[in-house]
Amino acid sequence: MSRMPLRSFILAGTALSTPLLATTAFAQEDDPVFLGEVRIESADAQALLGNDTVTEEQLDARNPSSVKDVFAGESAVTTGGGAAIAQKVFVNGIEESLLSVTIDGARQNKSAFHHTGNVLLDPELLKSVEISKGLAPADAGPGALAGSIAYETKDAGDLLDAGENFGGRFKLGTSDNGTELESALALFGRQNGFEYLLSATRRTGNDYKDGDGNEVLGTRADLTDYVVKFAYEAQNGHRFEFAASETEDSGLRSAQAGPGGILFIRPDFAGVVSRPSVLTEALSRRTSYTFTYSNTQAQGIWDPVIQISHNEQEIDASGVYGVNKSLSGTFKNDFAIAGGTLTAGLDFFRETAEGQGRGPGLFASSGTEKLSNVGLFAQARQDVGQRVSVSYGARYDSQRFTGADGSKFSEGGFSVNGSVDVILSDSWTLNAGLASSWGGYELGEAALVNFGTAWNYSGFTTSRANAGRIGLRFDKGPWNVSAALFRTDVDDIAAVLPSSGARGATADLKSQGVDVAVEYSWLSGFARLNWTYADVELNGAAVGSTAYYLGRPMGHMIALEGGWDLDEQWRVGGTAEIALENSDAAITLPGYEVVNLYAAYSPRDLGNLEIRLDVRNLFDETYASRSSDGVDAASVIALNEPGRTIGLTARLRF
Repeated sequence: MSRMPLRSFILAGTALSTPLLATTAFAQEDDPVFLGEVRIESADAQALLGNDTVTEEQLDARNPSSVKDVFAGESAVTTGGGAAIAQKVFVNGIEESLLSVTIDGARQNKSAFHHTGNVLLDPELLKSVEISKGLAPADAGPGALAGSIAYETKDAGDLLDAGENFGGRFKLGTSDNGTELESALALFGRQNGFEYLLSATRRTGNDYKDGDGNEVLGTRADLTDYVVKFAYEAQNGHRFEFAASETEDSGLRSAQAGPGGILFIRPDFAGVVSRPSVLTEALSRRTSYTFTYSNTQAQGIWDPVIQISHNEQEIDASGVYGVNKSLSGTFKNDFAIAGGTLTAGLDFFRETAEGQGRGPGLFASSGTEKLSNVGLFAQARQDVGQRVSVSYGARYDSQRFTGADGSKFSEGGFSVNGSVDVILSDSWTLNAGLASSWGGYELGEAALVNFGTAWNYSGFTTSRANAGRIGLRFDKGPWNVSAALFRTDVDDIAAVLPSSGARGATADLKSQGVDVAVEYSWLSGFARLNWTYADVELNGAAVGSTAYYLGRPMGHMIALEGGWDLDEQWRVGGTAEIALENSDAAITLPGYEVVNLYAAYSPRDLGNLEIRLDVRNLFDETYASRSSDGVDAASVIALNEPGRTIGLTARLRF
């Protein structure tokens, strides 16, 4: 079936009812209630409960060119490097495929191949990222077993100043190690209620070198991203938005022979022991279309959001091909209740995983799995008195699954969550939360459906997660200090990557540990330290670094971040990532320390121009990221991260 690529389109267009009933007081449309900010929704309370936000200011300071850069300074969220096609995100050592991942509210599916990342993303237009570590609320969507990641991108209103009707941004960058040219252009405007945004990004380069000066084959940048957004907002607040995006990473990637004697790209490895590597053309592509209705002037009990989205994750791994497709939707409304809000509604998705082998005999087989879900949810967030805030909710999901052999399964399950924020004094606050989340069935890996052997579904079942978190926060003057204990157990995870086709095999995953954060702020800057210890176990033993779709052996991770405005023209800052030696893995994983620094200059007479110098991996450390695949596998040559990299970026706003 042919389709018009998005690039052509762009160019052509240059519940917990008892406490709820006890405190509910719905506002009438003719008597709206001003609620203010619910305290448990504050940034400090959410951070202690494991719900962190990477803000627009932090993104500007980190100057991300990849998903890995987005989470610099976050000890609980780690990403392995290499080309964009290979990057996967882990939260407390649990892979993002066990979390609910959304972009502008639209559900994203998992990867189609285990040696590639899950959600291909260009960070150029990112506005913020919200991360929920274990305690996802009911309105975060289905499948939020170990939490959620919500990416939000900018629209025309975020980029235009008051009184402006047209504008643009142009970015040009280069580095001496890997990326040769990075360019991005965005045009945006609004008139008579209509808004538009057109954006294109191109990133190219050569294979980067590690800290020892060795070239890491198959890592060259070759990314293209297109985004279009249109919106219309009526004078009475009714807002209609349409967004489309296509992100593609291609180019030559490292590949080795596998089953059937055919080549498989493995961009997450530097190589495989005793298997010669060759460079092979590969492709990762994410395509999304989303329509959203909301009301920016909602009053009383009617404050709806309606969203429909189609999303595809496509992988060409040479010897196999796979694509995940997802049609999803959400219908929800915010109700005013005493001391806060109640968000309630319905969501659904229909997803498929389809693949095809390109080898001989059984390695040329193909197949499709299908999964559909309908969920009902309600989540309340309230201040109860002067010192106590609560958040609590529930959802029920009903699923239908069709296997590659035509077998059918159906089941439903409840999820509940609750958290509390208690002010102990003018400086101390206690937070605690619990969640039990029904995960349902799991789609298998698209690229390997029936590959080599027919998949069977004997014992195929649904998963469930139980999570808890408790912590203390001290906030006084320039100091903000917090510490929390956490644990997440995910049981009966179906074999997404089955051995001998046994999709009914299950696994149990556990992540437990501690999060600590210390921040000191002054008038023109800040310094922050995050420390996370995550002990990740699979079936009662330390998880391995090739536990695909599950987790990685993290241990102790420390992140440092700081920034200082020297004056109106100069800003300096940086991040650091420190991994302590981890002896709990199959082999002892070495520690490493990586420091990144930057200086940004905005000429006083050209306030719309910024010139920035980045020095990443200042001390030329040779290391493989703790979350990289295969770092503890004897048969794998781990992929080293880039050595010292000096980058220069210019941004112009017009």
